[in-house]
Amino acid sequence: MNSSTEAQSLAIDVYRSRRERVLAALRESGGGIAIVPTAREVMRNRDADYPFRHDSYFYYLTGFTEPEATLVLDASAEADAPAAILFCREKNAERETWDGFRYGPEGARLALGFDAAFPIDQLDAEMPRLLADKPALHYALGSSAELDAQVRGWLAAVRAQSRIGVKAPLRANDLLPMLDEMRLIKDAHELAIMRRAGTISAVAHRRAMQTCRPGMHEYEIEAELLYTFRRRGAQATAYGTIVAAGANACTLHYPAGNAIVREGDLILIDAACELDGYASDITRTFPASGRFTSAQREIYDIVLAAQYAAVDATRAGVSFDAPHEAAVRVLAQGLLDTGIVDKNKFATVDDVIAERAYQRFYMHRTGHWLGMDVHDAGDYRDAHAQLDDQGARAWRTLKAGMTLTIEPGLYIRAAEDVPERYANIGIRIEDDAIVTDNGCELTTREVPVDANEIEALMRDAQTPDAN
Repeated sequence: MNSSTEAQSLAIDVYRSRRERVLAALRESGGGIAIVPTAREVMRNRDADYPFRHDSYFYYLTGFTEPEATLVLDASAEADAPAAILFCREKNAERETWDGFRYGPEGARLALGFDAAFPIDQLDAEMPRLLADKPALHYALGSSAELDAQVRGWLAAVRAQSRIGVKAPLRANDLLPMLDEMRLIKDAHELAIMRRAGTISAVAHRRAMQTCRPGMHEYEIEAELLYTFRRRGAQATAYGTIVAAGANACTLHYPAGNAIVREGDLILIDAACELDGYASDITRTFPASGRFTSAQREIYDIVLAAQYAAVDATRAGVSFDAPHEAAVRVLAQGLLDTGIVDKNKFATVDDVIAERAYQRFYMHRTGHWLGMDVHDAGDYRDAHAQLDDQGARAWRTLKAGMTLTIEPGLYIRAAEDVPERYANIGIRIEDDAIVTDNGCELTTREVPVDANEIEALMRDAQTPDAN
């Protein structure tokens, strides 16, 4: 068996194993049918579509990237009947001439290990048969008006057979919470891809730092990132690229725009690639001229210290909120020490935290789940915990194999009560972390975070990294 055949066999096993886990869980809950469609193609304008991107839940269970496809899992199937069924586009030589290769039902069944496969045009005819006499229906309730309408049509077709003794499912259950829990813990296959995605994104950030010069436009820096993502094999960006010069960095979701980079500006870049269906997520902030001013360095070092504190607090067995609490304490102390938060109003860091005075300058949380989606699936609070006095459940506990970002920041807009030397400084530092039993593994540190190392990289850059 050659390496490509081994890789294909491994991929089949990964997706088949996930489907089997879902089927086993459904059988434990009483059986029934689960339906997972992929995303729909969306028209951009006139006869041009947006680039197609599969639905993450569908891809998680199939590894199939073509549009117009639906997975059906029959947890009530007899032992000799197919349990994992794919509906997809048929082979079509004419359309393949225009749009490229299609597996077709039989090709997809063989390549990806389904029990059976049918043309997508047969979905409406086959679903009433598959749903007949099944105890329950499982799908993403209320997530798509089109899917809800399809389901109603299928159920109506089943109910129309009631006079001959055919029964429709008595229950409709939301399938997503089960899949969310599965997706929260990454397996070795997923972690390997995410590590590679992190490396590609880190190389792109290094290139951006090395090529940045005062006088460039933000979009020119964006182009260096996009070039590196594709050149290194990533299929797309994981989210809209943020390249923010100067005061623009104080706008959290500022897109890469037309602003010209000026001498003395800080550049905040929040950009990363998607590789084989998995996102990375990196933010770095660096001086356009290659050297931080003293005020910029003060704020930068506060944010970096907050990130180190959050990294130290990230490990299996602690609350999801622990890294955020650690970062907030460092940021709040820094705001107090610099006088950005009024020392006459707040005597101690505990006062700053209790009154949430830091939120004016740090208005987001320190991390989020990361995986197939940049803000990945999964609850942040323990669904089984009791409600507290504020009506909230306890934060869930981190476990080995969970993946999340660690991204503190400070965004200091100019204002009368803000020391002028810090006005319009926006800084965020973000890395991707895999939770381990004893800490966490940072997968994006191939681009420096230490201010001295950033300055050295920019100072020594004659030409940007070519790899």
